[in-house]
Amino acid sequence: MAKVNEDMIISEVLSMDNNTAPILFSHGLHCLGCAHATSESLKDACAVHGIDVNELVKDLNEYFDKQ
Repeated sequence: MAKVNEDMIISEVLSMDNNTAPILFSHGLHCLGCAHATSESLKDACAVHGIDVNELVKDLNEYFDKQ
């Protein structure tokens, strides 16, 4: 069972399962292909975009719990 945390890099989450992209998009993270996606944590990306990282992590973990 995969668990996502706020310190994980965006591309790391995507590499766990590409089907997480719609979840990231739905929270306002549309920068999945940009250079920052390979070096920026979920926490940092959420801070820049004004997104609640706890809600994002919760939704990602709910997705993985269903897999």
